Amino acid sequence: MINVFSTVKISVRALRVNKMRSALTILGIIIGVGAVITMLAVGNGARKKIEEQISSIGSNLLIIFPGSSGSGGVRFGSGTQPTLTIKDAEAIQKECSSVQEASPVINGTAQIVYSNQNWSTSIIGTTPNMFIVRDWSIINGKVFTNDDVKSSTKVCLLGQTVVDNIFGNLDPVGHIIRIKKVPFKIIGVLESKGQSAQGHDQDDVIYIPITTAQKKLFGTQFPGTVRTIMVKAKTFEDLAKAESQINELLKQRHRIGNKQENDFTVRNLTQIMQTAEQATNIMTLLLGAVASVSLLVGGIGIMNIMLVSVTERTREIGIRMAIGAKTWDIRLQFIIEALTLSLIGGLIGIAFGIAGAKIVSILAEWNTIISNMSLVLAFGFSGIIGLFFGFYPAYKASLLNPIDALRFE
Repeated sequence: MINVFSTVKISVRALRVNKMRSALTILGIIIGVGAVITMLAVGNGARKKIEEQISSIGSNLLIIFPGSSGSGGVRFGSGTQPTLTIKDAEAIQKECSSVQEASPVINGTAQIVYSNQNWSTSIIGTTPNMFIVRDWSIINGKVFTNDDVKSSTKVCLLGQTVVDNIFGNLDPVGHIIRIKKVPFKIIGVLESKGQSAQGHDQDDVIYIPITTAQKKLFGTQFPGTVRTIMVKAKTFEDLAKAESQINELLKQRHRIGNKQENDFTVRNLTQIMQTAEQATNIMTLLLGAVASVSLLVGGIGIMNIMLVSVTERTREIGIRMAIGAKTWDIRLQFIIEALTLSLIGGLIGIAFGIAGAKIVSILAEWNTIISNMSLVLAFGFSGIIGLFFGFYPAYKASLLNPIDALRFE
C-alpha cells in the first residue's frame, strides 16, 4: 500500500532543497492565475454594467420614431417628419394584444428656476403609464394622473439629479418651480436610474403631462403630434409579435400601401441592449481564454523543471526502488511535487489576481467584479495543470531501471 503521507513529506523536502528553482517554476502559474482572475473580473464588471443599463431603461421596450422628411432630394433622417400622434399611442395600447402599455413623448430642454437656484434640464411631456413602461418608481410624492393630462395641469416630477442641484437636502414635494417662466407644482420625486448606455444621465429630467408640454411650454405646428412613442410588450417573448402588430396598425392608421415606405420606425431597444450584453459575455470568455494561455505556459514550465529534476535525481530514484519503492510510489512522488508547485502558485496567483482587479478598478475607473466561481475555477485549473504536466515526468521516472539508475553519474 502506498504511504501517501511519507511520499508528501519526501516531495515537499525535495522542493525545499531547490527553493529558487521552485519559486521560478511557480511564477508562470502565479501570473496565469492572476491574469485569469483579473480578466474575468474586468469582463464581469462590464457585463454587470450592461445589465444595470438594461434594467434602468425598462424591460421589453419598443420605441416608435416618426418618419423622415426631405427637400430637393435630400432626406433628413428618422424623426424629422411629424407623423406620430397621441391617438396612435392610444390605439396601440387598445388594439395590440401583445402590448402592455404605450406612452407618447414630447421632449425638450429648458431652464428651471427655484428661489435663487437655476438649472438647465430635459423636460419630458408624457402620460402616467410612462412610469410603467420604464419600470420607474416614485420615492416621494405621487405620479400625475390622466385627469392632469386632460386638464393640462401644471404639475411635475423631478429626477434625482435635478433635486440634488436645486434643492439639495430639502424635500421638493409641494414647492413651486418655474419652467420657461411658467409655474409648476412638484408632486413627486423619481427613483434614481443612473446613466444610460450612451452615458446620458437619466436622472437629469423633469416629467410633466404631455398636454401641458404641448400647450404651455413647447407648442407645436401640428396639434396632437408627438416626438416618439414608447411601448412595453407584455413579455420578452411578445416583443416580435408586438412589433409586427404595431407595424400593421400604424400602416392602417396612416393609410400606407404595401409598396409604400413607412412613415415611422419601430426599434426593439431591449434586443439591442441584450445584443450588447451577449457581446460583453463573449468578450469575458475571450479575456479568460487569453489569460488561460499563460497558465498553460506555466504548466509547460513545471513539466520542464520536473523532467530536469528526474534527471538530477536518477540515483535517488534507483535507491528508493532498490529498497522496495513501487512504481506508483515514484510516480506519486513527482505528481505530488508538481501538484504542490501548481497549487502554491494558484494560491499566490489568487492574491495577485484580486490585487490586479482592484488596481484596474482604481486606475482605469472601471468597475470590476470578482466572483467566487472565478476564484474556484482558476485555483482548480491550476491544480489540473499541475496534474497534467506533472504526470509525464512522473511516468518517466517510474520506468527507470533500478540498476541503471544506481549506476547513473
